Amino acid sequence: MEDSHRWLDFPMRDDDIVINTRSKHGTTWMQMICALLVFQTPDLPAPLPELSPWLDWTIEPEEAVFAKLEAQEHRRFIKTHTPLDGIPVHPSARYIVVARHPLDAAVSLYHQGSNLIRERIAELTGEPVPASKSGKRPAPRDWLARWTLSDDDPRESPDMFPGVMAHLSDAWARRAEPNLLLVHYADLSSDLDREMRRIADWLGIEVPEARWPELVKAAGFADMKAKAETVAPDPLGLMRSRDAFFRRGGSGAAAELLTAEELAAYAARVEAAVPSDLADWLHRP
Repeated sequence: MEDSHRWLDFPMRDDDIVINTRSKHGTTWMQMICALLVFQTPDLPAPLPELSPWLDWTIEPEEAVFAKLEAQEHRRFIKTHTPLDGIPVHPSARYIVVARHPLDAAVSLYHQGSNLIRERIAELTGEPVPASKSGKRPAPRDWLARWTLSDDDPRESPDMFPGVMAHLSDAWARRAEPNLLLVHYADLSSDLDREMRRIADWLGIEVPEARWPELVKAAGFADMKAKAETVAPDPLGLMRSRDAFFRRGGSGAAAELLTAEELAAYAARVEAAVPSDLADWLHRP
């Protein structure tokens, strides 16, 4: 459902914000934060997926996505799941990469898979439901254990272990570049006010002090879940429940699903896949 070639023809603006994440790493959360900073009100002028389109998403025609973005007069904030090495990096645009503990993101991805209407996706793409996506799904623990051992090609299965590590490793190697900001899901969870202020400062957006409390509240899990119908990334009705998209919003529970031996095997794979400083940053409390 993704085609990164679209970026080659997309006319960027100097002040564009590109939200560059793997699935279930905090994409919608960062889109909401950017929306609140750009408009500086919880009362957004349109549903979040319209304000921040997913540029690579092939279910929506390229012409329609480009036209939607061209018509926007506010500072644009655009969603992509394509790693930075798969898109042209505009020197004046701003790129935000959100990372999350990989096991937590994987569990969230599992539950998101259960919430998707595969028949609806097949209808819109013209492709049959893959055999691996039909029938009874494995239990979460079994699926997570398989995820940690997967050796899928990152280009074919970017949300499996190798793809996630490739995406984050590439961003980590670029972290000193002035137009790239790395954000950790755990930091958003522990101190949303502080992180939103850091993001605003990096984007060069000034927010009157009196507005901060309502903006931070609107970016919280409870408020976003309450507005699921206009916030969830589901403009074409692919989800069984938009409310279910906001499942927990927490961290740390995924590790409880695996045995000590499975966790050790996962840690060994991480050690072999990414630099130690990135591994420490990804897996810290």
